[in-house]
Amino acid sequence: MSQRNISLDSSITATSNGSVWESASGDFAFGFKEITDGAFLLAVWFNKIPGKTVVWWANSGNLVQRGSKVQVTTDGRLVLSDPDGQQIWNAVPADNNVSYAAMLDTGNFVLVNENAVNLWQSFDQPTDTFLPTQQFIQNSRLLARFSADNYTNGRFKFILQGDGNLVIYTTEYPLDSVTSSRNAYWASDTVGNGYQLMFNQSGIIYLIAQNKTILETISSDTSSTANFYHRAVLDFDGVFRHYVYPKAGGSSSGGWQEAWSVSTSIPSNICTAITEDVGSGACGFNSLCQLGDDQRPKCQCPHGYSFLDPNNEMSGCKQDFESQSCIKNSQDKDNLFDFYEMKNTDWPLSDYEQFGSVNEDWCRNICFGDCFCAVAIFRDGNCWKKKLPLSNGRIDSSTGGKALIKYRVNNDTLPPGVENISPNSALIVAGAVLLGSSVLLNCLFLIYSCLKKRKSKTAQPLATAQGMNLQRFTYKEMEEATNGFKEEIGKGAFATVYKGSIQFENKSLVAVKKLEKVVETDKEFKNEVSAIGRTNHKNLVQLLGFCNEGPHQLLVYEFVSNGSLADFLFRNSRPRWYQRMQIAFGTARGLCYMHEECSTQIIHCDIKPQNILLDDYFNAKICDFGLAKLLKTDQTRTISNIRGTKGYVAPEWFRSIPITVKVDVYSFGVLLLELICCRKNFEQEAEDGNMVLTDWAFDCYKDGNFEALVEDDKEAKNDMVQVKRFIMVAIWCIQDDPSMRPTMKKVTQMLEGAIEVPTPPDPTSCY
Repeated sequence: MSQRNISLDSSITATSNGSVWESASGDFAFGFKEITDGAFLLAVWFNKIPGKTVVWWANSGNLVQRGSKVQVTTDGRLVLSDPDGQQIWNAVPADNNVSYAAMLDTGNFVLVNENAVNLWQSFDQPTDTFLPTQQFIQNSRLLARFSADNYTNGRFKFILQGDGNLVIYTTEYPLDSVTSSRNAYWASDTVGNGYQLMFNQSGIIYLIAQNKTILETISSDTSSTANFYHRAVLDFDGVFRHYVYPKAGGSSSGGWQEAWSVSTSIPSNICTAITEDVGSGACGFNSLCQLGDDQRPKCQCPHGYSFLDPNNEMSGCKQDFESQSCIKNSQDKDNLFDFYEMKNTDWPLSDYEQFGSVNEDWCRNICFGDCFCAVAIFRDGNCWKKKLPLSNGRIDSSTGGKALIKYRVNNDTLPPGVENISPNSALIVAGAVLLGSSVLLNCLFLIYSCLKKRKSKTAQPLATAQGMNLQRFTYKEMEEATNGFKEEIGKGAFATVYKGSIQFENKSLVAVKKLEKVVETDKEFKNEVSAIGRTNHKNLVQLLGFCNEGPHQLLVYEFVSNGSLADFLFRNSRPRWYQRMQIAFGTARGLCYMHEECSTQIIHCDIKPQNILLDDYFNAKICDFGLAKLLKTDQTRTISNIRGTKGYVAPEWFRSIPITVKVDVYSFGVLLLELICCRKNFEQEAEDGNMVLTDWAFDCYKDGNFEALVEDDKEAKNDMVQVKRFIMVAIWCIQDDPSMRPTMKKVTQMLEGAIEVPTPPDPTSCY
């Protein structure tokens, strides 16, 4: 293997965009990575990908100042010193016969003698990352970093113990030790046999015995290291993940950018995996952990609590109200406290009393009258009383029952962000909290803005729609923002979308949708503003503002970086199965929100890949509400002319009957099949019988030939249980009879495996 040797007495100084020592291929680099302004980490990273993902670091993850220096000294040591020349950290080789240093294409930084023997190597001092060809023998360990941007030691350890068992523990933070009081929340159960963890160049991670027998396969991604970068990481959230990244990826002008995708996660749900007698659980004391849309744990605080550190959601939560007094004849009255209910929520092992064969009212009362009781859990006729601090918190459908969280009514928590408002506005804030009206709250904050004289030439609130927080822009401002509508990024039947740049809250890039002058322009414009202006969901594109100036009608959206699902899905290279699954989950959740969680129910009417955008992390975001229909609270259906796009339009559009949210369910079913098969619903060049995807999919399902739909897709074929579930859900969605189609809430539950998927009938059997 060729390499670039680094001679003795060579050095690098910590500066922005400073020099680095690259491997021969340029795949890896060693040097100073700027983490925050003027603060640097001495590290090794992937050098050819956006973000420069770090795989190893020195100095226990502590950052150093600008002007610090790392040097391969004349006596063969690797020394890190501060700007004053004082030594901070050093790597001392096995002997002093070092001839040179090198950054290898494996990601290993080495100090080497004249016989090419490694006298010191970063591979022997792993941080949180395990790379292909790296040795991981007994007593080797990975330590998670503290947070995404803090590389000091965190709360989790991955270790191949001397007894041969491969385990993941929570540590006794801030120490990195583990004692007998800590139970492994994942283990290979190979005591007496485990000898070495292997990560071969085929991308497979497996545990072997001393005689080379494979004991357990940890991850079996078969993406070759010739075409993909691989890394296995004990992430700061405590999950051991195997990531892959295509070497042909990266950003290009006007193109898309690949992202690290997860091949394996251990454990699959850390929120429920950690249940310890000591320690805080996955998210910190008094907190709750829930698996998010991206299959990563999300930490949140229960009602009446807030994060100890707002910048670190794994810091745990503090009580924001005065606890119930235990003093007899105190001023605390029964009506000062109440319970906030949360289903499928628990803090296992935080209880100090348990009662059986009781009802929920009894459980409430027993906690209500106990000053030590912070939470009561009621499940299946059993009642548990919990006291602070609460540990092992989780929200999960497998938990069942409900948590009754006690809080003080008269000084309940203020809305997030209120503590940052100046004292001059205390009266306004208090009024807003007490009166609790969203309209009044908006008005009060507008008054507050006026009083503070925060002038902005672009900020004029939309006064015509209740509950909206949109900004009004002038046409001139839109011309300037888009450089004269120069860069077109999308075009539809009634509008063209341009890329723009404008300072708006914390955003700079925007997408400006310019409606063309057609008969229905006013109606389309009002529909889109009304529909999406009231929404707030991670899987819906956010509308930031608008321009309604004479003939000029424009909508200003957040800029979504990775383009449309159509561009992503129907390209030459097949997107990864895991990514397609996540896009399906996200789209389903977005539609469920529109149908069932908005104050005004929204029927999108044009769900298709072109109207699903992908953000930096390839999360799905539904866009283009120009055809949307709004339903009043007492409506379930509406009369409308035919809308939508051929191939995705539900049959009832053509039957002159009122349409419901089920038209979106039908369109989603077609979209889901396209995600499964990575092909369009109609392909003229396909074999006879395969041209219409919906028909072909049902034929394959009827014949039990699921693999035909994911032909040449190894990842999907390795997950046929999920593939079958997705296909069955899609067939339910495309039933001709709208009453046979499930709701989007049920669709989401079936996709996620929360409920079983019944056998679907022939989609056309009712007509």
